[in-house]
Amino acid sequence: MLLLAGFWPGLAGAGALGLVVGALAGWPNRYAVPLGLFVAAGLLAAAALAAIVPGLAGLWLEGAALILPPYIAGCALGALGRHLVARR
Repeated sequence: MLLLAGFWPGLAGAGALGLVVGALAGWPNRYAVPLGLFVAAGLLAAAALAAIVPGLAGLWLEGAALILPPYIAGCALGALGRHLVARR
């Protein structure tokens, strides 16, 4: 909860940036990049939960693990919005 309280501006910014990037870029032609991002998010979350990196570097790792999923979700929502608008 402390990380959420401290990183909420970053989480909101990551989600907003993801919406913009997803709306500008649209759906990827190949699914290797989104799959790679999901794998990276999972590995970051696993490393953060295992607490294998101590100190300030561990805080950065936990912050990245916390901020990457809202960015990915924002990208997906922005790309979905672009796809729905282009279809009409």
